[in-house]
Amino acid sequence: LGRGGSSKVYRVMSASNELFALKRVDTRNDAESRASFINEITLLRKLIGKPEIIQLVDSEIQGKYVIMVMEAGETDLNTLLASHAGKPVSLNFIRYIWEQMLSAVQVIHDEAVVHSDLKPANFVLVKGRLKLIDFGISKAIAADTTNIGRDQQIGTANYMPPEALNDTGLGQGGKRLMKLGRAADVWSLGCILYQMVYGGAPFSHLRDIGLKVAAISNPRHRIAFPDHAVPTGRRGEQLTEHRFKVGPDLLDTLKSCLRYEPKERAAIPELLQQPFLRRSGDEATPGAHPLPPSSPRARD
Repeated sequence: LGRGGSSKVYRVMSASNELFALKRVDTRNDAESRASFINEITLLRKLIGKPEIIQLVDSEIQGKYVIMVMEAGETDLNTLLASHAGKPVSLNFIRYIWEQMLSAVQVIHDEAVVHSDLKPANFVLVKGRLKLIDFGISKAIAADTTNIGRDQQIGTANYMPPEALNDTGLGQGGKRLMKLGRAADVWSLGCILYQMVYGGAPFSHLRDIGLKVAAISNPRHRIAFPDHAVPTGRRGEQLTEHRFKVGPDLLDTLKSCLRYEPKERAAIPELLQQPFLRRSGDEATPGAHPLPPSSPRARD
């Protein structure tokens, strides 16, 4: 199914003809990677029975190998979004994906876990349901705090929040220390939503990694929220014939996720109740909103 670094993922079939994904990781020369996958196993065991999270079926350590057997996904969100390139944007599709992403991340936040690497590739479709995967760098929040500490910058740059890049100066022995809370995951979710609307994450246009990191960590940098969006085709061309207005409810949701200060971002329970999710858009004119019930036309 895929490979990355020291790991390979295979599609396997059980004796009862059920398909699963088997991940085998060679950790012989990488103690940090071994600890990361053992951490993932620990968290997945904690989340067994949560349908929004990829389910761990079995795991074991065989010498240098860490082996995990999990539910098999049909595709991931990154591939799904790529398949929609060149097509008109559907707000109902975005709402469906957005609500399922929020619900999945809410599950781990309720368990005091910060994922730290939310991106489209870490959401997979299993029998039509979006599930969250890849907990290798996730971390539990201590009972007496609201943040986790990191001594290095980790995550995927296009979806990384400012606080993942900014040293608090509180590290011991001169080490860097970044503090991440649940709001860090909200920022990453906002970047994914932004990508679904505008065709790219807020900082994806900055190809140079140094410029990208500088922009994300700069409190004076202003993310653009155009009130019209133009989908892109498979070759990156703009499809002006599918240009659409981004409604105020959707803009409010985007802005509430992508505020620089973590404490100013909306929490997931609030995002689940925002008007963007509670209303149905007009598919003929994406971004439009239905008439309120009090409208005479709505009653006709």
